Amino acid sequence: MIGLLSLVICDVGPRDGLQNEAKILEPRVRAELIARLAAAGLPRIEAVSFVNPKLVPAMAGAEDVMARVDRRAGTAYSGLVLNEKGYERARTCRLDRVNYAFPVTDTFARRNQNTTVAEGIALSRRLVARAREDGLPITVTLSCSFGCPFEGPVPAARVLEVAEQVLQAAPDELVLADTIGVGVPRQVRELILGVRSLGDARAGAHFHNTRSTGIANALAALESGAELLDASVGGAGGCPFAPRATGNIATEDLVYLLQGEGIETGIDLHALIAISGWLGEQLGRELPSLVSKAGPFPA
Repeated sequence: MIGLLSLVICDVGPRDGLQNEAKILEPRVRAELIARLAAAGLPRIEAVSFVNPKLVPAMAGAEDVMARVDRRAGTAYSGLVLNEKGYERARTCRLDRVNYAFPVTDTFARRNQNTTVAEGIALSRRLVARAREDGLPITVTLSCSFGCPFEGPVPAARVLEVAEQVLQAAPDELVLADTIGVGVPRQVRELILGVRSLGDARAGAHFHNTRSTGIANALAALESGAELLDASVGGAGGCPFAPRATGNIATEDLVYLLQGEGIETGIDLHALIAISGWLGEQLGRELPSLVSKAGPFPA
């Protein structure tokens, strides 16, 4: 297992958690969510997404959101970009880091970003070079690393082939994303260990709990050497372009697991549970987190 002090938990709730919700939250409320997560001790928050607001209305006004955020020392604020236009927008927002994501299958790449895997690899190299010039840490996330809603299972060899090409540009982190929640721990171990063998970038993982394997996969990733785990407060989330892609693993569920394993995260579990309830009220529905329903133990 990795040195536990190097583990980073990134809450993607303000981005992935909200992007597929029926109710769109205005920038003021999204900024408040970010502030509450920072106050709970999250070391990193994926705060906004610089995408076309016509395609993803819930992510409109990223600049307005970031202008409202009262930044907290000890929290890194990141933004998702899908192209160079998005990167240009991100540069104006004083973010601490950027995350570029693209799929490892051509069908999803075409439907999600109107691109191909080869074009995604080429763009990752250009964005890493630009981020280096700008002094901005950059993460590259490979979507659909465990399965594609259109092409089905994705061989590990294919994922690692793409990863190897991306890592030639030396991004700070490489994250494997289970976009539609089909992965199991066997796959996680193979892919995380494979990525770690390819270079010096930190390996990370992003799991959805669509088939109730997300927490098991997070533990398998941790035990295989992942140093970054994404999660979403309340378990909110989903991809507008992936059929039946439901929520991320809940941040409070993950923190409860890690605390039980003796891993100190510095994140306030009780505060997370309160944020989950508040966010559910804002969205007008109960969120799927289990720890928020059952409570911590001991109570």
